[in-house]
Amino acid sequence: MESTLHHCEPLDSRQFLLAVKRLADSLSYGTDRSPFLGQGIEYVQSRRYEPGDPVKSIDWRVTARTGKAHVKQFETPKQMPVWLVVDTSASMALASHPPGKYGLALQVAGGIALACLDRVSPVGVLGAGGRDFVVQPSLSRDVLLQWLHALRTYRFDEPTTLGQRLVALEPSLAQRSMIIVLSDFHDPDALPAMKLVGARHDCLCLIFRDPAEDRLSGAGLFRGREVETGRELLTHGKRLLSTTDNLTDALKKASLDHFLIRPGTPFLGQLRHFLRARGGASRRNRQ
Repeated sequence: MESTLHHCEPLDSRQFLLAVKRLADSLSYGTDRSPFLGQGIEYVQSRRYEPGDPVKSIDWRVTARTGKAHVKQFETPKQMPVWLVVDTSASMALASHPPGKYGLALQVAGGIALACLDRVSPVGVLGAGGRDFVVQPSLSRDVLLQWLHALRTYRFDEPTTLGQRLVALEPSLAQRSMIIVLSDFHDPDALPAMKLVGARHDCLCLIFRDPAEDRLSGAGLFRGREVETGRELLTHGKRLLSTTDNLTDALKKASLDHFLIRPGTPFLGQLRHFLRARGGASRRNRQ
């Protein structure tokens, strides 16, 4: 039987790695800022002095300006695990603009992973398709490169299991983690699962949408077939829950931070800003 495995992009291994490293350099610093305050190595802010605070932590400049004693607070050095949930389902293979949704998602995943290792944050990977693909969080660069190259193949017949994988992952997380989902979010079970995960953990949604998909929203009635299941359907473009507008509206209502990436469109500068701003204390929806 002919194999359905396909390479995700025309780049050879060396070119692919260079592309990932360039992306990591652009995204470096800001993928995992600690939401907790305490003694550490990076200044965060100054606050009013409280009895028992060490004298050496007094912020003399702020104290002199305000006339009231203030102490400096620093970001606590910590190792927050980062889980990258990569959608490997068939719909991610759509590629009207090379390298397509899946190829681009894999590059972004690799770039974020390398940037996280620079911040000493262990990275784990979970595949959200038909194959069982789980790599526990690690600080090893070799482990990162192994799973990155292993995911460079995909299947045209792979189903989506995003919601199912997220629900299964959540109970296994022993500590607060950052969950970064890279998907086109065509799984109707994904949103409830992300709400569940987001209740305990930091959850970010990176949406990959091909420009060809947006044209369905105004297509009126049409007959189609789901890529992952093969099920035929008759629907209206405005009723598609997976259209970009409907998806982003649903994510906003669920208070889930999200960022839209379209192959063929520049996004690095905005993604870097999104990740850095996302490290702040407040949670806001961004697109």
